[in-house]
Formats: sequence, structure tokens, C-alpha cells
Amino acid sequence: MKLKTNFLTFVAACSLSMGIIAQENSKSAKILYNPDADAKTDISNAIASAKKENKHVFIQIGGNWCGWCIAFDKKVNETDELKKIFNENYVVYHLNYSQENTNVEVLQELGYPQRFGFPVFVILDSDGNRLHTQDSAYLEEGKGHSVKKVQDFLEKWTVKAINPDKNNE
Repeated sequence: MKLKTNFLTFVAACSLSMGIIAQENSKSAKILYNPDADAKTDISNAIASAKKENKHVFIQIGGNWCGWCIAFDKKVNETDELKKIFNENYVVYHLNYSQENTNVEVLQELGYPQRFGFPVFVILDSDGNRLHTQDSAYLEEGKGHSVKKVQDFLEKWTVKAINPDKNNE
């Protein structure tokens, strides 16, 4: 009987711990996608920043509910090569897609990228023109995103890659 009680106590403790960890992960994930954000204004501001900094805008569309979205962001933040490419070449914006806010008007303007699943990436030039929409499934390898595939993708859509002469002005 004592073994059964100890086992039940152990199971209850594990369940409680997993719930707390999941809640903490959920709290930190909310930083990425803000359902209350004014996406049109935020993207306009990102475009203005990109113009000043001679960069492109990288829009990551997803939600705090999306494990792949959170995993992609984590991969980028834990990989120096990817962080460097982003910092040097892109103004990044996380566009929310959730039950609270689907941002349907913005997504319509971007050509309905959500049709590819989540996360999905849209690259805009510094004038706000859509250059590319990327289905993130093509950047996966095994059970996650491939650093090499993501790096290759990002490098192919930089200002320098699209217009090499612009960097010499």
C-alpha cells in the first residue's frame, strides 16, 4: 500500500512540474506574437527601419500556440550564424495568427501566406514590396529546422543578393 501511495505522489508531482514548465514556456512564448498588436502599423514601422538601415523586412507569421514557430525562433536565437544574418540584413517582425487575432487584412495584403502552414515567412523590400514567401517545411531536417537550410535561404534574400549594386551606392 505504501508503494502505491508513493507512486501516486510521484505521479502527481511530475504532473504538477510538467504543468508549471508548460505554463512558463507559454508565458515566454507570448513575447513573440502579440495578438493585440497593430500589425499594419508595426509592419510600416519595420519597413521604415529597413529603409534607413538598407535591410529587408523578415515577417515570421505564426502564434504562441505553434510549437514549430517557437522552435524556429529558439533555433535562430541559439545559433550565432543565424543571429548574425538576421541582425545584419533584416528587420524582423512576428505577425500573430491566432484565435484572438487572425490579422486577415494584413495576410490578404501579403498574398495569404498562411496557406503554407506555420511558421511561414514573408520577405519585404524596404519599399514594402513582397519579395518572397517561404514555406518553412522546406527548411526542416529531421525533427527541426536545419541551420544550413535556413542560412542558405536567408542569404539568398538579402539586399546584397537581390541587388548587389545597391550596396555600392
